[in-house]
Amino acid sequence: MHMIISILLGLLVGATAKLFMPGRDPGGWIITCLLGIAGAAVAHYIGTTAGYYREYEPAGFISSVAGSLLILFCYRILIGRTTETR
Repeated sequence: MHMIISILLGLLVGATAKLFMPGRDPGGWIITCLLGIAGAAVAHYIGTTAGYYREYEPAGFISSVAGSLLILFCYRILIGRTTETR
């Protein structure tokens, strides 16, 4: 059950990150949501391990969005360069 909740929250975080960073993504909406899940997982792991917050605190959602924005930004830079050269 915890995994399903984490995936749903990751999708929500990915959608929120997409709202903050509009524009065309090289992979589309599904890839953006998957990057949101990855960003949420990384930010959650770092935040709870470092002791910045506990699980299910609002700060966790904010840091997950920030992590997703960072991963989405890096994805756009890396993948955007490879698709422009074709």
